[in-house]
Amino acid sequence: MSDSETLLFFLGLAAFLAGFVDAVVGGGGLVQIPALFTAFPASLPATLFGTNKLASIVGTSSAAIQYARRVAIPWRVALPAAASALAGAWFGARAVAYLSPTALKPVILLLLILVAIYTFIRKDFGTANATAEPLHATAPALLIGASVGFYDGFFGPGTGSFLIFLFVRFLAMDFLRASVTAKIVNVATNLAAIAFFTSHVAILWQAAGVMACSNLVGALVGSRLALRHGAGFVRKMFLGVVTALIGKMLFDVIVG
Repeated sequence: MSDSETLLFFLGLAAFLAGFVDAVVGGGGLVQIPALFTAFPASLPATLFGTNKLASIVGTSSAAIQYARRVAIPWRVALPAAASALAGAWFGARAVAYLSPTALKPVILLLLILVAIYTFIRKDFGTANATAEPLHATAPALLIGASVGFYDGFFGPGTGSFLIFLFVRFLAMDFLRASVTAKIVNVATNLAAIAFFTSHVAILWQAAGVMACSNLVGALVGSRLALRHGAGFVRKMFLGVVTALIGKMLFDVIVG
């Protein structure tokens, strides 16, 4: 196996794991982005972020389709949130030119810690079945989509986890329905980011193709497990991913 084949194999494994995690609770960037930076240390960050988005959107879209076949999608939330997230992510990506994303790290770290504590203390948080669509959901959905979409375009880590938490906390969803809604919103933010990156930077198309296929397989496995085991399983995965995000960002704040 040549060096290039070994590199693509490594990226494929990372993308599979990222797709699996992303399909359940989001946070696949924890795996996929560091793998890209390790594989291509000389590449521009924007190139790697664009490559990551191209790989991620395939798995995210697949997971959304898998969930939609088995879970009733709250369209009153999903559509407004996705539309506002699409615009928010575009402006967030543009804002990188004027502001430093690293300035957000301490604030995001604090928010993640609060999210983890709240979810851990509230044992029933997001585990009760919610079958009815929330009433008066349009305004909060627009606000959640725009703010988290902007964050995803501007910085990104933990986007799926923030979406799920906000949908559960403010729109009374269970974790499973929040997860499928977050996937739809994530597809929109990925589309906006891809539109921006492909028109401004070079993309590593070969790596993106291999990672997209692997991400797709991981997403299929992850979504099926989530559907089989329900909201309780998603809650545990959510806490695990948020804890990992806290550890990663704490390391970045201390070292950086």
